Amino acid sequence: MQTDLLNYSLPANCIAQTPTQKRDGSRLLVVNRRTGRIEHHRFSDFPQLLPADCTLFRNNAAVFKARLQGKRPTGGAVECLLLNPEEGQPQKWRCLLKPGKRLQEGKTFGCKDAFCAKVLQKAEDGSSLVEFDIVGGKSVQWLCSRYGSVPLPPYLERSKATCSEDEQRYQTVYASEDKPVAAAAPTAGLHFTPELFAQLQSQGVSIYDLTLHVGLGTFRPIEADQLQDHSMHKERYELSASACSALLSGAKRPLLAIGTTTVRCIEDFTRRIFARSIDPQIAKEQGLIADADLFLYPPSFLHGVDYLLTNFHLPRSTLLCLVATFLTPGEMGGLAWLKAIYAEAIRRNYRFFSYGDAMLIL
Repeated sequence: MQTDLLNYSLPANCIAQTPTQKRDGSRLLVVNRRTGRIEHHRFSDFPQLLPADCTLFRNNAAVFKARLQGKRPTGGAVECLLLNPEEGQPQKWRCLLKPGKRLQEGKTFGCKDAFCAKVLQKAEDGSSLVEFDIVGGKSVQWLCSRYGSVPLPPYLERSKATCSEDEQRYQTVYASEDKPVAAAAPTAGLHFTPELFAQLQSQGVSIYDLTLHVGLGTFRPIEADQLQDHSMHKERYELSASACSALLSGAKRPLLAIGTTTVRCIEDFTRRIFARSIDPQIAKEQGLIADADLFLYPPSFLHGVDYLLTNFHLPRSTLLCLVATFLTPGEMGGLAWLKAIYAEAIRRNYRFFSYGDAMLIL
């Protein structure tokens, strides 16, 4: 499939620059895959729209202050977006650097009395392996919490790198403080409130957390001319024993995934079970930590997810491909249908991208 098919026209005023006043005050477009019907709601209606006896999975990864500012020895400004640490080497991180061309292997940058960083390796995907030397021997996590800023997407126009509202709202209410592993928010979850979750549980909805370390695999745009030539970056995920047991349950209830990162995690796990590369009993007892590089695009099949809540995504993104796949699994028509849905959303002035409105696919 040609990547150009993932383009669509979006007026600038449809890109949400700020969140709604209340999290559940956003709009919700509902698509029924069986009938093709589209309905329009507020997100506060979400609990009433779910079929009975659902199991809900959500990504509890917390966004950390992954954007650091520094300077080269010559005085030039550097922006560093931290993605993920190297296995077993906590001071070495995969990063995106600006200006990348001026920061070749061996070059350094830093901030006086805070840190010095050295570029060790440049990768074909545009990322760099960077080693940090931090004042007092502190950790990279400490450095980010002290000097970093919220890694907002570039389409969010800000006079400053971040603001107090972003620090609160570019984070789900269920993000785990023990899981500061996301360089971008799992945005489908931004609409939820504690009250909504309490209402869902009172209706009998079972809720499970998983953790996908959101990084380059999620937000890197597709640059190849053909989709099959795109190389998906690996992202780590963690499933608890209870989450594995729910996924492997014989009396399976309909499964709702909150966001595309949740779908990728569940679908990767399901494929490992089908391929018998993991033991189901061990997964039920010990959980699973694995790396997902799954790229879902039409006409792929999905095996583990029945319903999807998602936001409206950027052109030429892997997220757009995944949602198109979910609309018509095993068929090629999902992308054309998704673009028609997006056109309807644009006509009705829905807000797009991270702080935008949501779509529920049943």
